[in-house]
Amino acid sequence: MLLCKFQFRHDAGPDTVWAAPGGGIEAGEPPLAALRRELDEEIGLPLDAEPRHVWHQQVVAPGHATGYDGVINDYYLVRTAAFTPRGTMTDEQLAAENVAGFRWWTQPEIASYRGRAVFSPRGLAGALAVLLADGPPEHPLAFGL
Repeated sequence: MLLCKFQFRHDAGPDTVWAAPGGGIEAGEPPLAALRRELDEEIGLPLDAEPRHVWHQQVVAPGHATGYDGVINDYYLVRTAAFTPRGTMTDEQLAAENVAGFRWWTQPEIASYRGRAVFSPRGLAGALAVLLADGPPEHPLAFGL
């Protein structure tokens, strides 16, 4: 699974979150158009087919992140061969969005990770194991933090 390394800096020091590539939906933009745009911008992956919507994450928490009182994320299953991510965004543009790099992870690597960084959603290792074993769910599974 390709994950983005998000590096958030604050007074207490940096926090690292590994999460799927993606981003915000622009005004009037359909969700799949936003997915296509974000994949092109961040990692350079063209999306020809319509992917399966597998997970939905919604967190409402005042102060969740600087300037945000929560997050809504929709995850789609996009199968591809491993490649070196390089989208249309410059390194400076990625850094402005707190993206500090990319890494391909296996499900066992995520499950056995014991470092200081966190994965989003927190239950990613278990959800990925179920997805790999059972295939995509009929309806997106809901996640909190």
